[in-house]
Amino acid sequence: MPAQVNNYQCPACTGPLRFDGTTGKLVCDYCGSAYTVAEIEALMGKKEEQAQATFADTQAKKKKEQQEAAQMGFSPDEVWGAGLNTYSCPSCGAELICDENTVATSCPYCGNPTVVPGQYAGGLKPDFVIPFKLDKKAAEAALKNHYKGKKFLPKSFTDQNHIEELKGVYVPFWLYDYDADTDMTFEGTISETHREGRDEVTNTQHYLVQRAGIVPMEKIPVDASSKMPDDYMDSIEPYNYDELVPFSAAYLPGFLADKYDEDKDKVKDRAEGRATEAAIQVIRSTATGYHTLVETSRDVRLKRRKVYYALMPVWLLSTRWNGNNYLFAMNGQTGKLVGDLPMDKGRYWATFGTVWGIAAAAVVVLSLFM
Repeated sequence: MPAQVNNYQCPACTGPLRFDGTTGKLVCDYCGSAYTVAEIEALMGKKEEQAQATFADTQAKKKKEQQEAAQMGFSPDEVWGAGLNTYSCPSCGAELICDENTVATSCPYCGNPTVVPGQYAGGLKPDFVIPFKLDKKAAEAALKNHYKGKKFLPKSFTDQNHIEELKGVYVPFWLYDYDADTDMTFEGTISETHREGRDEVTNTQHYLVQRAGIVPMEKIPVDASSKMPDDYMDSIEPYNYDELVPFSAAYLPGFLADKYDEDKDKVKDRAEGRATEAAIQVIRSTATGYHTLVETSRDVRLKRRKVYYALMPVWLLSTRWNGNNYLFAMNGQTGKLVGDLPMDKGRYWATFGTVWGIAAAAVVVLSLFM
């Protein structure tokens, strides 16, 4: 039976291929060969269809086993492998145990990039992907620069924080299109000051300002993975949507990827909130020429048009230090970075104590001369 997964191997030497964002090609680090996405798609087309069919058969068998276990009185959590999928690496035969949402990974034994076509079959297939533009070296350099100038960052944290463990991950996103029918009123004022003799006189005119219109918005992004902190994903935006391309599995080798586990209706409130705020800002920006402008009412009615499923490139490093977790995320297209850093309290208080001691001594010296 064909495998459920595909390995992306170099047609010339069978070495592992990886997508290189700087060239936009799949490259082999062993023999130096490079291939376009279209060339690899043509080579992998039949294997992908076979893998999708095998995946569907296996999932059906797994579902039947779960139903039988339930009839025997076992809860889903008591069944071994709940929430996991098991695959066999086509290259070396090793068993790969993955999260049930994993789309792309690599074999830990032979290193071959592994893609699970069944995870994006049919309606699960993304509409678009933004390929990685910045490579791992760029991500490592950005993270090292993030450390610079952090006076109270523990040295042991940077020593133990394995930057080489940075992972490139395609994060699932929903992109929403809306028309926002927006009606707002404001109280505006225009003030003019002049002198009358010795007096300064200010005349203030008050206006009722009304603005209304339909604001079209495209591709309002919301991440579709429960594993990704929303504030981190929001912080590394925006992405340049001019570089969205139709989805192809050939962009995945060399990176990790998950399918969505939060559907478009589950996260629509976040999208609607962002769309509403954007519409308000647009309408407000049309009320110009006033010295003060105070909103008195608003009415925003959203009409959702299309929703797209897309994969976005993110460099991630999750690390643990002194019992606490720290996460770094970098936009794999623009390089925008966000991440928490620990503080060496001993170094902080030592520095604070030294500064306080110097200040206290200066006060004592001054007091002797007063």
